[in-house]
Amino acid sequence: MSSISPPRPAPPLVLSFAASDPTGGAGIQADLLTLASMGCHPLSVITALTVQDTARVDDVLAIDAEWVADQARMLLEDVPVAAFKLGLMGGPESIAVIAEILADYPDIPVVLDPVLASGRGDDLATDDMIAAMRDMLIPQTSVLTPNSHEARRLALFESDEEDLDLAACARRLTDLGCEYVLITGTHEATPRVLNSLYDAGGHVQTDAWDRLPGSYHGSGCTLASAIAAALAFGHDVPTAVREAQNFTYETLKAAFRPGMGQYIPERFFWAQDAQAGGNA
Repeated sequence: MSSISPPRPAPPLVLSFAASDPTGGAGIQADLLTLASMGCHPLSVITALTVQDTARVDDVLAIDAEWVADQARMLLEDVPVAAFKLGLMGGPESIAVIAEILADYPDIPVVLDPVLASGRGDDLATDDMIAAMRDMLIPQTSVLTPNSHEARRLALFESDEEDLDLAACARRLTDLGCEYVLITGTHEATPRVLNSLYDAGGHVQTDAWDRLPGSYHGSGCTLASAIAAALAFGHDVPTAVREAQNFTYETLKAAFRPGMGQYIPERFFWAQDAQAGGNA
C-alpha cells in the first residue's frame, strides 16, 4: 500500500512590485529570476509596461493604480509574504496605493530600489514621484538601495558633484524614516566600487569590489531582489546586504550581451557553472 508524502513546506515568498522589461534584463523579470535563483518563490505585481531593448527605454505605460492595488491585495489575502521588493512604480498614484498596502504589513521587511533613470540615463521618475517616494515609501522602507546619483536626488541636494558627501545623503534619507540605506558606488570615480551601508547611527559597513568592464542592464534590480531574498530567509540586514552583493557580483562576472546594448547579469550563473563542469 503506497503512502502519500506530506506536502513540502513552501520556500519563502517574496512579493515584487515592478515594471515589465521585455528584455528580461531589468524590472520584474530580473526580480523573478533573482528571487528564484536564491531559493525563494517570487510573486509579482506589474506596475508598468515598458517598450525597451538592451540599449534604451522608448516608452513607459503606467498600470492603473487600482489594478496595482487589486493585484497585491488578492495575493496577500491568500499567501504569506516574507519580504517586499519595490522597483519602478509607474506614477505617484501607484506609489500611494503601494504605501497603503505596506502600512497594513508593518512587520514584513521592505527593500526599495528607487529607479529614477535607466542605465543609459532615460528619466523614469518625475518630481511628483520622487516626492511621493520620500513622503510615503521611504518612511516604511527597511533597506533603500540607491546608486550615488539617486541618493543625491532623493536627498534633495541641488548638486550632483562627485565629491558631495554621500554620508550626508544617507543621513537625510534615514531621517525620513528608513532603517538602512545602501548607497552603491558604481557611478563614483573610485578605483574600486565602494558600496556603503548606513543606518540612523551612521556608517555600518563598506564593501569594495573590483570594477568590471562593460555596462550592465538590471544590476540594481538584481541587488535589491537579492537583499529581499536574504531577508526572507531571516538574515539580519548587514548580512543580507553582504550576501546579496556576493550574489550580484557573480551574476555580473557571468553576464552576457544578447543584443547591441548593455550586458545582462546571469542570475543562474551557478547552473551554468555546474553544466560546464558536467561537460568537462
